[in-house]
Amino acid sequence: MKVITITQLNRYVKTLLEGDRNVAAVYIGGEISNFTNHYKSGHLYMSLKDENALVRAVMFRGAASKLTFTPENGMKVIVKARVSLYEKDGSYQLYIDAMQPDGVGSLQIAFEQLKKKLAAEGLFDEARKRPLPRYPRTVGVITSPTGAAVRDILNVLGRRYPLAKVLFAPVLVQGDGAPPQIVDAIARVAAIPDVDVIIVGRGGGSLEELWAFNDERVARAVAGCPVPIISAVGHETDFTICDFASDLRAPTPSAAAELAVPDAAALMRTLSTVKDRSEQLCRRALEREQHRLKMLGDKRCLRSPLFYVEERQMRLDMLTRALTSSSSSQLQRAAGRLAASAAKLDALSPLKVLGRGYAIPYKERSVVKSVTDVQVGDRLAIRLCDGELACTVEET
Repeated sequence: MKVITITQLNRYVKTLLEGDRNVAAVYIGGEISNFTNHYKSGHLYMSLKDENALVRAVMFRGAASKLTFTPENGMKVIVKARVSLYEKDGSYQLYIDAMQPDGVGSLQIAFEQLKKKLAAEGLFDEARKRPLPRYPRTVGVITSPTGAAVRDILNVLGRRYPLAKVLFAPVLVQGDGAPPQIVDAIARVAAIPDVDVIIVGRGGGSLEELWAFNDERVARAVAGCPVPIISAVGHETDFTICDFASDLRAPTPSAAAELAVPDAAALMRTLSTVKDRSEQLCRRALEREQHRLKMLGDKRCLRSPLFYVEERQMRLDMLTRALTSSSSSQLQRAAGRLAASAAKLDALSPLKVLGRGYAIPYKERSVVKSVTDVQVGDRLAIRLCDGELACTVEET
C-alpha cells in the first residue's frame, strides 16, 4: 500500500483539473457574494453563487485592471474563468480572466457607480452651480477640431453675438487619450483672464464613444473650474457625468452656444424699444416743464416786478401808521396814569402841610417828634414850606 501526503493529493487533483479542457476556459453566470477588494495587491476575491451552490473565485490584478466597473455584492455577472485547486486548503476555485455584468452593460454600471460616488461628494449640488454671464467677453470652446460640433458652435456664436471673442482649444473627444487632454484644456482656458464662460462637448455617439466625458478626472476638472462651464455632450437624450458636474447642461452643442451668449438681434430690438420709450418720456417731461415755465412767465411778479415792490411799500406805510398811532395812544394813556399818580402823591406830600404854616424840626436829619428827643444847646434844622431855619435849643 502506497501512502501519499495531502500536498501530493492536492497537487494531483489540481493537475487533473487544469488538464481538463472542459474546465480550462468556461463561461459561468452567477451572483457575487463575499466580495473583497485587496487595494494593495489589486486582486479581487469573491464567491459566485446561484440558488443551490457556491464556488470561490479570484481575479488577479492584471485582469481586474481591465474592468470598467467595480464589482459589488449582489451583482449578477458572467465570467470567463479556468477551474483549478488551491493547494493550501484543498478547495477548488475559479480563476477569473474576464467579467461582464449579466444584463446591464459594464459601462452603464460604471456610469451609475461614478455618478453615485460624485453625487455623495456634493459635486452635482445645485447650490454650487454658478449663473452664466449675461454679456461674455470671450467664450472658450473645448471640443474636437473636426466634426459638426465645432462648426455648429462657431456658427451660432458668430450669428448670435459677434461681439464676443471665441477661444478654441482642440482636443480628442474619445479614446484613452481624450480625458487628459480635456482636463488640461479646461485648466489652460480657465486661466485666461477674459474668458467668461466655457463650452465643453462633442457631437452624438454611442456610450463607448462618449465615455471620455464620463471619466472621473474630467468630472472633477469641470466641477473645480473657476469659470462657468456649459456641458454639451451628444444629443438631447445623452447624459454624461460631465453634464451633472457642469454649471449648465445643454442638449446639443448648438444649444450650448445659444445659452452661452445673448441674441444680438434681440438686444438691438430691446435697445430700440428702450430708446423710443426714453425719447417719449423725455418729450413728455420737456413739454411739462415748458408748460410750467410758461405759467411762471405769465405771473405778474415776472411781468411787473415793480408792482410787488410798490405793493410791499404800501403795506409798510400802513403798518408804520398803525404802529405810530398805537404808540401815541399808549403814550397818552401812560401820561394820564402818571398825572393821576402824581396828583395822589402830591396830595399826600408833607410839603402841603407845611404850606399851611406848619414846620418840621430835624436833628441830624432825623425828625424830632418829642421834646425828649433834644437837649438844651442842640442845633436843629426847622423845615418850612419855603426853606429851612438853623436854630439852637435854649430851653425845653
